[in-house]
Amino acid sequence: MPTEVIMPKVDMDMASGKIMSWHVAVGEAVAKGEPLFDIETDKAAMEVEAPADGILHHTAPEGTEIPIGTPCAWLYAEGEEVAAQPLPFATVGGSSAAPAAPDSDAGAGGDEEARPCAAERPAPAAQTDAGGGKTRATPLARSLAAGAGLDIAEVPGSGPRGRVQAEDIRDAVAARSVPAAPLAAPASFIPETGSLAVTRSRGGTGTPVVLIHGFASDATSWAPLESHLKNSPLIRIDLPGHGKSPKLRIDSFADLVKEVRRAFDGLGIEAAHLVGHSLGGAVSLALADTRPRSLSSLTLIAPAGLGPDIDGDAVSGICRANRTESLAPWLRALVANEDLITDSYVRLAMAGRADPNLRAAQSALAGVLFPDGVQAFDLRAALDRIETPTRIIWGRQDRIIPWKHALRAPGRIGLHLFEGTGHMPQIECAEAVGKIMTSYV
Repeated sequence: MPTEVIMPKVDMDMASGKIMSWHVAVGEAVAKGEPLFDIETDKAAMEVEAPADGILHHTAPEGTEIPIGTPCAWLYAEGEEVAAQPLPFATVGGSSAAPAAPDSDAGAGGDEEARPCAAERPAPAAQTDAGGGKTRATPLARSLAAGAGLDIAEVPGSGPRGRVQAEDIRDAVAARSVPAAPLAAPASFIPETGSLAVTRSRGGTGTPVVLIHGFASDATSWAPLESHLKNSPLIRIDLPGHGKSPKLRIDSFADLVKEVRRAFDGLGIEAAHLVGHSLGGAVSLALADTRPRSLSSLTLIAPAGLGPDIDGDAVSGICRANRTESLAPWLRALVANEDLITDSYVRLAMAGRADPNLRAAQSALAGVLFPDGVQAFDLRAALDRIETPTRIIWGRQDRIIPWKHALRAPGRIGLHLFEGTGHMPQIECAEAVGKIMTSYV
C-alpha cells in the first residue's frame, strides 16, 4: 500500500496549509527525511520532509490549500503498481479533485500514473502568482520578490529543477538597481562551505549529552555547566556562522535545522540527551520533532520558537557591536545580575567576535530568523507533538525572551523557573541546572 503524505500541523492555530512548491517531481524517488515540499500558513512557511522512502505520485497542485491531517500526495514503493488516486484532495476554498480513472492507454502493469481527464484537471496557476504559482521558489524567495516588486517567474532559478532561491532574488534586485531597503535583506557577508564544528570531551560514560548553544554564542559558553556533567560524554555543536563552524548562507529556520540535523546524524551515536539554549533550544526542539528515536531526553533552556516576542534591539545590538564598549551593555542585558558580566568577560567575548565576516554572517542570520524584531518561526505545535521526556528551564528575569512562553508547554513537560535569573540559567545558576540534568543523565 502507498504511504500517505499528510499535511502536518506546524502552528497552534493552523487549520490548513498551502502547497507552495514541490522539491521532488512526480515519478522521482525520495528518501525518508529528505525535503519533499514547502507549505505556507498564516503564520509560517516551512519545509516538510518525506515520511518514508518511495516514489512520489498523485501530488496536490502547487497553490492548493490542504486541511491538516489529510493527504496531499502518496509515496509508492519501487515496483509497486500505481493505480488511481486513492482519495480526492480535500481542498479548502475550492473544489476537490475527483479520483482519476486509470488511463486506458496505460499498460497492464500500471506503469503510468493515472491522471484526471482534461475537464477535471486544475487550471495551471499563473507563473507570476507569488502566493502559489507554478514557478518553483522557496518561501523566502517569494517574500523577497514581493517586497522588491519583482515578477518571480522572470527570475532564473539556481536551485534544483530551476527552483528560485533567495539569493537569486537578491542578485536580480542588484542587477536591476532596485534599492535594497524594501527587501530588508540580511547583511551581506562572504559565505563559506563545509560541515559544522563538533567538539567532544574526553572521558565520561553512558549516553552522551549533546549541547547546542544560542545565537551569537559558541560551544565555549557551556563551560560553567560542563563541570556538573563531567561524568557523561559531552558533544558540542557550533551553529552556522558561530564559533568554529563555517559561515553558511541560511535562508530560513528550516535551512538552519537541516544543517544542524546533518551534523547530529553524523555523530554516529544511538541515543543522546539533547540540551539547547535560546536559538539552540529551538533547533533542539525541531530535532526532537524529527529524530525522536535518537533522543533519551530533551532539555530546553530559555528556548526560542514558543512565541513571537524577542528583544530585537539586543539581538541587533550584539550583531553591530565591534568594540567592547558597545558590546558590554547588550551582554549585561542577558543576565539578571549584571556583575556576572565583568570587563574581562566582555573582552574575551569581543575577541571571539573580532572577525567582521562572522559578525556580518550573524547579522544575516538574525535578519532571516528575527525580522523586524520578532521570531519568524513557531514551534509550539512541535512542543505539543514530542513524546521525548522534556524539561524547560527559564529565568523569571529574562529580558530577551519572555519566560511566560514556557507556560504554553503541555502538562507532561517539566518546568523549572528560577528567580533572580535572566536569559542564561546555564551560567547564572549552573549548579542548580546541573543538578536538574544529572537527575536523569
